[in-house]
Amino acid sequence: MKIGYIRVSTAEQNTIRQEILMTELGVDEIYIDKISGKNTNRPQLKAMLEYVRRGDTVIVSEISRFARNTKDLLELVEMLTEKGVEFVSKKEAIDTTTPTGKFMLTIFGAVAELEREYILQRQREGIAAAKNMGKYTGRRAKEYADFDKVIARWRKGEITAVKAMKDLGMSRTTFYRRVK
Repeated sequence: MKIGYIRVSTAEQNTIRQEILMTELGVDEIYIDKISGKNTNRPQLKAMLEYVRRGDTVIVSEISRFARNTKDLLELVEMLTEKGVEFVSKKEAIDTTTPTGKFMLTIFGAVAELEREYILQRQREGIAAAKNMGKYTGRRAKEYADFDKVIARWRKGEITAVKAMKDLGMSRTTFYRRVK
């Protein structure tokens, strides 16, 4: 079977371009994730890896849709290889059944990782520039009703930290950061 894997970084982005390509390639089954590719913790990726079996071919539109760092890419392709599954990246014309294909996969994987690092760097630079211009102040701290009263009771030992967190609707990390 031909198995298609599609990924976009956010739920707001659309997958139409990739879906059209999969239809043109005669893909039998498609798995779609709308989540960052920064790691392999993606529900549809996991489902696809469980589903594939010997003789199948996993097809992606381009390597960066499958993995954003070289280590993850090589590990994912190794998992597929161990199951007897081929991997094809249409844009880069990668065929992992040859030594040259495996080498090219590593090179393109490194390029995808570099691209991600550039994106993050540009984002940090953009935020820094906006801050300098006074246009970016970050997210406002959430206000919690009765925060001072609940914290006072906690400090006096009248309630536990867990009770205080529950009363405030606050996570453990946020609670301890705010009471410092």
